[in-house]
Amino acid sequence: MTDAQVSAIAERGWSVPAFHEAVLRPRATPYCVIIPVINEGQRIQNQLRRMHELGLDRQADIVIVDGGSTDGSLEHDFLESVGVRALITKTGPGKLSAQLRCAYAWTLLQGYAGIITIDGNGKDGVETVPDFIAALDQGFGYVQASRFLRGGYSENTPLSRLIAIRLIHAPLQSLAAGYWFTDTTQGYRAYSAEYLTDPRVQPFRDVFVKYELLAYLTVRASQLGYRVKELPTSRTYPKDEAVPTKISGIGALVDLVLVVTGALLRVYHPKPA
Repeated sequence: MTDAQVSAIAERGWSVPAFHEAVLRPRATPYCVIIPVINEGQRIQNQLRRMHELGLDRQADIVIVDGGSTDGSLEHDFLESVGVRALITKTGPGKLSAQLRCAYAWTLLQGYAGIITIDGNGKDGVETVPDFIAALDQGFGYVQASRFLRGGYSENTPLSRLIAIRLIHAPLQSLAAGYWFTDTTQGYRAYSAEYLTDPRVQPFRDVFVKYELLAYLTVRASQLGYRVKELPTSRTYPKDEAVPTKISGIGALVDLVLVVTGALLRVYHPKPA
């Protein structure tokens, strides 16, 4: 981080893991697409090529936030060739939520009016990014992707995941939010800058390390009266291949259940001063 960034983050009282930036081009749009990755290899490269072919890098600036990739997939020359605006690399501790805190802080300090996030493993249909831009333009504070809405599409979703989403994760998140969500495990969503900087939200806290921030931000928007909606999207898992995910094993699944329960019990809400 630069001295100016450290000062600005401290002035706002944010807790953000250490990171360094590689800015490849100037800001050009009101919104940015944040893509968290770690060793996604050909998947992230194919996804960025697809986004470039669709001209999405001209509709919203693309920012990669890396958790420490070692596979060579994020070389600057390649990123420049597909229109990526910046590469943020987390150097401090923590996992996905820590990565996202780095990226959210960087983009908010850049003055973006809203943020769209999408996973970097190639499962999500990037062609719907303009729909999220339109929703932000319309004043929505939080927008969630759903493969289960009319017009959405899913392919090769593992049965265990389908059951967990439909019978456990989405119902519990909906109960906490007071808003019916159909698809809450996806990282494909959008937030307005107004929502993220609302003092009643405070996403820049050290309680957000693994998957907590995604669950918390899903439920907090409607609790505070922000306009919320889902948008139909596609999500495709590869056939006859390992599922591209960082959530695997019993430990990770237990963590996920604990996080959703914590969101329901308001564990992550800011504590009164």
